[in-house]
Amino acid sequence: MSAPLAITMGEPAGIGGEITLAAWATRRLPPFVLIDDPARVRALATTLGLNVPVEAVNGPAEAAEVFARALPVLPLSEPVPLALGTPSGGTAPAVLESIRTAVSLAMSGAAGAVVTNPIHKAVLIDAGFRHPGHTEFLAELGGVPRTVMMLAGPDLRVVPVTIHIALKAVPAALTADEIIETGRIVARALRQDFGIGSPRIAVAGLNPHAGEDGKMGTEDRDIIAPAVATLQADGIAAFGPLSADTLFHARARATYDAALCMYHDQALIPIKTLAFDEGVNVTLGLPFVRTSPDHGTALDIAGKAIARPDSLIAAINLAADHAARRFGKTQ
Repeated sequence: MSAPLAITMGEPAGIGGEITLAAWATRRLPPFVLIDDPARVRALATTLGLNVPVEAVNGPAEAAEVFARALPVLPLSEPVPLALGTPSGGTAPAVLESIRTAVSLAMSGAAGAVVTNPIHKAVLIDAGFRHPGHTEFLAELGGVPRTVMMLAGPDLRVVPVTIHIALKAVPAALTADEIIETGRIVARALRQDFGIGSPRIAVAGLNPHAGEDGKMGTEDRDIIAPAVATLQADGIAAFGPLSADTLFHARARATYDAALCMYHDQALIPIKTLAFDEGVNVTLGLPFVRTSPDHGTALDIAGKAIARPDSLIAAINLAADHAARRFGKTQ
């Protein structure tokens, strides 16, 4: 059995703690350790009416022994108050400590993978956080210059080439080099982590009907098509650009293992339509396995015992599967 997974606390005012408690309560998951304040987690279980015993541990190895009887929690250096629905800048150091600890455990091999609960970026930025988001922080901790975001569900995997930028900025940001590098990282991850020997990558066009040979925009012809040709020359089974409006129905999905999309909503609308509760955010290109639920902090429902743990459960299972493949171990 490989090392237990490390799960971060996420935004303590959000739903991360309660979905972790609910996930453990299913008793059907590989072992993991939550990096949090044990007293806070116990109080949260009581507030939610969940019969989940919580036990403080010294690390993942001890968590493996504890997991069958209690939720193992690796304590943070400072206590974290139970305050649901209202984020506080005072908890920012604890949130960042949880992430740093999880990555350190994964990088050392003590943890099999990192599963991150959602963070509230505004709180962290107000406290001096200098990264655009969660993923960029993980890339720095992992010592890599570039990562790729994949959203994965039971029936679809999508990767946006450009992510959190305005739609009007996408054409200028889209380059052949960006598409090529993204495609290479995706192909490598599909082989290494998903166990697909000869991955097929469908590449979406930017414009309606993939530009119709320049009649509705030239980006597909002048940027995307040459990038696809380069990926093919690399031996990657990439094809496109394809009209995005016919790329995501069932018969089309059967022809590829991942879809490379040109902007955020082109990728996220289909995956959230098909797998709203089971979608997983996977960071490709890191020296450790990292997954996350495909949702935010849900501050409006925190503490109401209605948050569904499905996406976190899927993220835990996928992380364990990827860790087993990458490191040659079985769960």
